[in-house]
Amino acid sequence: MQRLKCYTIDLTKLKGNEDVHCPRCENAISPDDETEDAYTILETVMKGDTLDKITLKCNKCQTHICLTGFQLLGKSRQSI
Repeated sequence: MQRLKCYTIDLTKLKGNEDVHCPRCENAISPDDETEDAYTILETVMKGDTLDKITLKCNKCQTHICLTGFQLLGKSRQSI
């Protein structure tokens, strides 16, 4: 049985509007994709009223991806 690889992507480390891709197969992970063709949301974790992290599964290679950095993104948007 093959063990699934889990990657963490910190959204605060991305430059500008850089797209998120699966680190293993480069499949595009777009928040605008509501079809779940490219990925499936496995878990969302909240800290109070703020999104803390989202765990996704890439539907192309089955890799698990943990997206973090939502707290800082929310604060930077509030200050604009």
